[in-house]
Amino acid sequence: MYAAASGDFFDFESTWRAVQPEDIVTLIYTSGTTGNPKGVEMTHANLLFEGYAIDEVLGIRFGDRVTSFLPSAHIADRMTGLYLQEMFGTQVTAVADARTIAAALPDVRPTVWGAVPRVWEKLKAGIEFTVARETYEMKRQALAWAMSVAGKRANALLAGESMSDQLVAEWAKADELVLSKLRERLGFGELRWALSGAAPIPKETLAFFAGIGIPIAEIWGMSELSCVATASHPRDGRLGTVGKLLPGLQGKIAEDGEYLVRGPLVMKGYRKEPAKTAEAIDSDGWLHTGDVFDIDSDGYLRVVDRKKELIINAAGKNMSPANIENTILAACPMVGVMMAIGDGRTYNTALLVFDADSLGPYAAQRGLDASPAALAADPEVIARIAAGVAEGNAKLSRVEQIKRFRILPTLWEPGGDEITLTMKLKRRRIAAKYSAEIEELYASELRPQVYEPAAVPSTQPA
Repeated sequence: MYAAASGDFFDFESTWRAVQPEDIVTLIYTSGTTGNPKGVEMTHANLLFEGYAIDEVLGIRFGDRVTSFLPSAHIADRMTGLYLQEMFGTQVTAVADARTIAAALPDVRPTVWGAVPRVWEKLKAGIEFTVARETYEMKRQALAWAMSVAGKRANALLAGESMSDQLVAEWAKADELVLSKLRERLGFGELRWALSGAAPIPKETLAFFAGIGIPIAEIWGMSELSCVATASHPRDGRLGTVGKLLPGLQGKIAEDGEYLVRGPLVMKGYRKEPAKTAEAIDSDGWLHTGDVFDIDSDGYLRVVDRKKELIINAAGKNMSPANIENTILAACPMVGVMMAIGDGRTYNTALLVFDADSLGPYAAQRGLDASPAALAADPEVIARIAAGVAEGNAKLSRVEQIKRFRILPTLWEPGGDEITLTMKLKRRRIAAKYSAEIEELYASELRPQVYEPAAVPSTQPA
């Protein structure tokens, strides 16, 4: 544009031909959960390979409808909202406020869609709320019947069992009469595939959506691997895994369980940080991901946790905090963020922080003060959350269970002291900032504002 305005000739042909595959196209900064963010250098070759590898596994069509609602600092949004559009001609609808994504979906009617686990959890809670609050009797009965059939399908998936012919027929009828209309209402009537990534998602949540006819593929990746590195089409997926390595990549598990990846998706390096680049990519080209993995005989991968974030308790037991957190969060819709604690301790505890979007509606329904401080001290709220923690504990092994917790009278904002823009916990900073509150969780006697899980039959989990 400058050249045209000044009268200079701009040689477009030679300019684009001068761009090489290994030239840097963009920088994506890491979350900075363990230190200062690092600038990941991505090349044209990286992003082109990523796009075509995703297409090979999942299938992307010209005109596919997608949304852009995650922060643009996140490579996932950059890939789906920009680069795939440039490569395949997708139709992108930008949703400025991520909190309004559920309301936007019926207008967008996405054909391919992905979200972080917390968004899927909120959609699940919204569906359950709608079903429970239906007042028209015939419609309520139809919804209850269809959801019970969906529940049977979900249970079969969780158990690793095939559906009986009777259940197949019953589900087809429920889908024809009710579930297909429910998907239309959600905006997913034309959805071909859906993804979940950036954090672990409970198997129960994946099974719930599969039960209503929305199979979700859990994926894994990182900025250093140009976004997605493992995926399987939902029809080929295995519950609890992140699929298989994308075509063209090599992977192996080191002796300590860390997953190493080599191939065209590995970043060029960290911007102006050659020493850190050498730490991440060894002399043979293997990227040390920092994640601990399991792999089955068919090549399906399961993420255990970040290598540096594993909880090793006083007895030497290794545990995944992310697994614990996501299991508890799935049972506590009122809680938006949680950090499990237990490294070097005799039992696990947790700091809980409210979900900002849930406070207003909950308080308005009950005529309460909607501030986090007021709700953190409200007996009914405490009881509901205690019941939710107990429900989540029931799905964890005894050693993983949360024995005590605190509800913090504040909110954690993305990009603040506690969580990154992409909603990752800054565990070290949290441990330092809330050291006094954490120590009280391990006091010999139960302190004020420290609570224990308790199933409360008269209330629903919050």
